[in-house]
Amino acid sequence: MLNMVEARQAPLRTISAIGYSRRLTRIEAEWMHMPRYDVLLKGGHVIDPANSIDAPMDVAVSGDRIAAVAPDIPSAQAANVVDVAGLYVTPGLIDMHVHVYHTREPETLSIIADHHTFRSGVTTVVDTGTAGAKHFLHFKRTVIDRWKTRIFAYINIVKSGMIGPFEQDIDEMDPELAASIVLAYPEDCVGIKTAHYWVSEPFDEAHPPWAAVDRALEASDICKKPLMVDFWHREGRTYQELLQKMQPGDIHTHVYAQQFPILNTDNKPADFMFEARERGIIFDLGHGAGSFWFRQAIPAYEGGFGPDSISTDLHIGNVNGVVHDMLNTMSKLLCMGMPLNEVIYRSTVTPAQEIGHPELGTLSVGAEADIAVLRQDRGQFGYVDCGDARMNGDRKLSCEMTIRAGEIVYDINGRAAPAWQDAPPTYWQIRIPKGSIDP
Repeated sequence: MLNMVEARQAPLRTISAIGYSRRLTRIEAEWMHMPRYDVLLKGGHVIDPANSIDAPMDVAVSGDRIAAVAPDIPSAQAANVVDVAGLYVTPGLIDMHVHVYHTREPETLSIIADHHTFRSGVTTVVDTGTAGAKHFLHFKRTVIDRWKTRIFAYINIVKSGMIGPFEQDIDEMDPELAASIVLAYPEDCVGIKTAHYWVSEPFDEAHPPWAAVDRALEASDICKKPLMVDFWHREGRTYQELLQKMQPGDIHTHVYAQQFPILNTDNKPADFMFEARERGIIFDLGHGAGSFWFRQAIPAYEGGFGPDSISTDLHIGNVNGVVHDMLNTMSKLLCMGMPLNEVIYRSTVTPAQEIGHPELGTLSVGAEADIAVLRQDRGQFGYVDCGDARMNGDRKLSCEMTIRAGEIVYDINGRAAPAWQDAPPTYWQIRIPKGSIDP
C-alpha cells in the first residue's frame, strides 16, 4: 500500500490508481486542516512555577491534557481560541485545607465543592479530616465520586470524624482503623488528621494531653502518609513540644492562628519555627474562621517566615466572610508583600508536593489540563482577618476562567463563547438546557 508521499508522486496509470490517489489526497487535506487543539488560551501571561515559566505564552489543550505551552501558537491550529490578553494563566489552584463532606450529623461544616471552587480557579481540594474511618465510604460515594472538582481526603484519627462530642473520646481514636482506610483507598486519601482535641478543660485520666496527637502519629506511621495537625497551644501541651513530636513531611495548619507563640519578644519569628522548618515540618496557612491574624502573619512574613502553602479552611461558617474563597486568601498574601509568582507557587506546587501528588499544580505538556485564568486588579481594597481587623491593599485577584480536565467549567465573561449573532445553527433551535428540570 502506498503511503501519503508515494501516492502524491506515483504516476496515474489507471482509473483505479487515479481514484486511490485522489482519495488519499482528500484524506490528507482534511487531516492538514483539522485543528490540532481543542482550546487555545492566547495572549496571556503564563505563571507556571513548576516549570520556571513567568512570561507571555499561549497554552493549548487537547482532550483533557495540556498539549503545548509556547509563544504565539497559531490560532488556526485550534478549534476554540480564547483571548486572554492582559490576564494570567496558571495551573489550576490547589486548596489543601477545606471541608466538603456534609457528614451524617445534623450539624455540618461542609460546602459544596463545585459551587465554590471553580469560581476561584480551584480545581483540586483536600478535605482535612471531616470524615473518619466510620464514614469515609459515605463521603467517597456521596461527594468525592460525584463532583467534578478533584477531591482528596485526610482521614480523621477520630473514627466518627468532626463536629461532635466524640472528638473528645479517646476510645474513638483508633490508629489501625484510620490507617487501614488510607491504605485501602490510596487514590483518595493523602494522610491522617487530628483536630479540636481538649482545648480548654483540665487534663485528666480520660483526657491525657497528647492522646489525639500520639494516636494520629501512630496511624501516620502505619500508613506511611503525613499527619496534618490542628492544635491548641496551652499549658501542659505546648506548641514547641508538638513541633518536636512531628515528623518530616508532617503539616501544621493554621500557622498564623492567635494561640501560637510564633513571635519572640522582639515581634520576630521565633528561632524554633525556623528549626522546625529546617527539620522538614511544613507550615500551612489554613485561614479558617479563627486562624489567621494579621498581628501574627505580617510580622512573621516580614521576618522571613511565610507559609509553605496557602489554603482557606473553607466551610459554611466562613464562606461569606472572613475567608470568602481561595483568591481572597491569596490576595491577602499578595498585599502583605508576597510576589505574585510565589503566591501561585504556594497555591499549586507546594500543596501538590505536600499531598504526594507532584503531577498536579503544573502546566507541563501531558499533564491533566487543570487551568486557572486570573485577573489582577489594582485599586483600593480591604481585607479582614479573624479578629475583624482590616488591612488595606492595592491589589486583588479574581477568576476569569477555570478549566478542569480540559473542560471549561467557569467563564464569567463568556470569553470562550461566540457572539450571539455568530452562534452556530444549534443556538437557534429550541431545546431544553442541559441539566435543567424546568426550562
